[in-house]
Amino acid sequence: MSIFAAAVARGKNGWTASELDLSGLADIDEVVDALRDAEPDAELALLFVESDDEYLSILRLDEGEDLRVFGSDSGFAEESRIGSVLLGEVEAPAVDTDDLLDHDDADQADDDDEDDRPAADPDADPIGDAELLNDLGVTAQRLLALCGMEGMLPSDITAEICQKVGCGDEMEELREA
Repeated sequence: MSIFAAAVARGKNGWTASELDLSGLADIDEVVDALRDAEPDAELALLFVESDDEYLSILRLDEGEDLRVFGSDSGFAEESRIGSVLLGEVEAPAVDTDDLLDHDDADQADDDDEDDRPAADPDADPIGDAELLNDLGVTAQRLLALCGMEGMLPSDITAEICQKVGCGDEMEELREA
């Protein structure tokens, strides 16, 4: 599996982005340590892990503590060692994804831009804390809708989330480097 892992951190001087190598990390504690080390004084750190244009995992640390984890599909934990490390201890969704997707569809019905959006992927099985980005402007409903859109790649989801939270330029520069 090809893995791209990017840490974005918000500190006193704004956002920074860096790529992390997760290949030698044995457990979630080592992943968290690597995320902390990316920007030790960060108020907020996010780790986006994309795998094979199929899976996305997002980890969030506030003030270097209080880990929150979301995965676009539980299959990542079953199909990959890295997926197992990131999502192995994550249980059922923190919110009822069916209710959120139905609610999001109703909210989006009036948006002209959303009329042509692709149908949700019926095989997606998101797990973890879908509300981890709520305070940053990406609601659980939006995150789940993005992950459920057929044809939406993990890199597309990451780019949209980063744009919304204010670190889109940093992530784009990282990808181009």
